[in-house]
Amino acid sequence: MLSHEKIEKNVGLMIVLTVLTVSVGGLVEIVPLFFQKSTTTPANELVKPYDPLRLVGRDIYIREGCYNCHSQMIRPFRAETERYGHYSVAGEFVYDHPFQWGSKRTGPDLARVGGRYSDLWHREHLLNPRNVVPESNMPAYFWLDRPLNEPHVQDKMRALRKVGVPYTDAEIAGAFDAIKDKTELEALIAYLQGLGTAIKQAR
Repeated sequence: MLSHEKIEKNVGLMIVLTVLTVSVGGLVEIVPLFFQKSTTTPANELVKPYDPLRLVGRDIYIREGCYNCHSQMIRPFRAETERYGHYSVAGEFVYDHPFQWGSKRTGPDLARVGGRYSDLWHREHLLNPRNVVPESNMPAYFWLDRPLNEPHVQDKMRALRKVGVPYTDAEIAGAFDAIKDKTELEALIAYLQGLGTAIKQAR
């Protein structure tokens, strides 16, 4: 029979038992989420897959490291909901692969930024944040005002369809036309303008 003394003196056994305990605990917490309707189905009928322009904008958001300073997760606390709006629910993010939740906030949370400002405001803010928020420490993203070049958007949509995002053949076929003659800046703004709007519109 194993005793604490035997386990603590045997490093190999200690490692195996620790890994086993953490694995079982993780599975007990994670596996049930795959069977909960609230985490696997859209929060409402307004939650839709990203259109091609927003999908590319989301990739730019990730590429530029925006998630390093901005979370997209409003916690269910009064201080957060009064500032940002309705708390985040899993059903809003069923088409996000990977989702952009997080806890790092050098800048404000962006979960409900969609529709809060005009496209022109976002343009000015991204090109030079100090033009609209004088105290901002956000860097300028002036290089985003260049033609959008995304030759793999259809491949991305096909890959996302394999993991459950319901893109149709027609939507995939029309992807290049949807992003034609757009800039990276326009794509990123389109992504930002859609964040959190499904819950806001439904309330």
